[in-house]
Amino acid sequence: MIGKVVFIGSGPGDPELITIKAKKYIETADVIVYAGSLVNPEILKWSRKDAEVYNSSSLTLNEIVEIMVKKASEGKLVARLKSGDSSIYGALFEEMWALEAAGIPFEVIPGITAAIAAASVIPIELTVPKLSQTVIITRASLRVPMQGSIKDFAKMVKIGATMVIYTGIHIIDRVVNDLKEGGLTDDTPVIVVYRATWPEQKIIKGTLADIVSKVREAKIYRDSVIIVGLSADPQQIKNMVRSSVYDPKHNHSYRPWKVEED
Repeated sequence: MIGKVVFIGSGPGDPELITIKAKKYIETADVIVYAGSLVNPEILKWSRKDAEVYNSSSLTLNEIVEIMVKKASEGKLVARLKSGDSSIYGALFEEMWALEAAGIPFEVIPGITAAIAAASVIPIELTVPKLSQTVIITRASLRVPMQGSIKDFAKMVKIGATMVIYTGIHIIDRVVNDLKEGGLTDDTPVIVVYRATWPEQKIIKGTLADIVSKVREAKIYRDSVIIVGLSADPQQIKNMVRSSVYDPKHNHSYRPWKVEED
């Protein structure tokens, strides 16, 4: 009898931010393979005492796949814990394809990605009615090739998008330069969130003019997201925002026309 692999989005850090379904799988899994460099080890406290636990942080893709295929082929339930949500920078495709090739069934359980966690702890809304209706999730890197660049996407921020940048905090000076070369000005709002929802989280607010010095002063070099755009300064847009969905002058199929009295 062949077992199963369940890919679990383990959220941004706070163990209570995983889904009930994910927790049930962790509690029943025979084998757990978790990303030890990013997944909060507190989550492992829900696992069975006799569960086999593997930390994937020092393993290659082939080694991870070998464990999952071997254990699932023995009829075991394997929980593959990834940080955040496995569909965002989770290297999900490579592991899925390997399981498909081996004839191993799998399931994907969503989780909360760092962009959403960061917005919640600030707190801000990544989409702003009538001002910013597009969210760009991208990453920065010196070593890994990318299709498109932060410089290219900065043009979208100029016309109202919110950009959330992963893996860029260690080269934030380069990120800022790319954003400026893409057309953004020094007064563009920026927020950096370090380890959102962890006890040691930090929130640093600034602009393109001062965010580099503020980040360096805070000595933050990893595990952060950078949020750029109007959403990063809610006070600036406070009197400009009103959602049409809840505006009494805006009718839709669930609510008839209403007019507020002065």
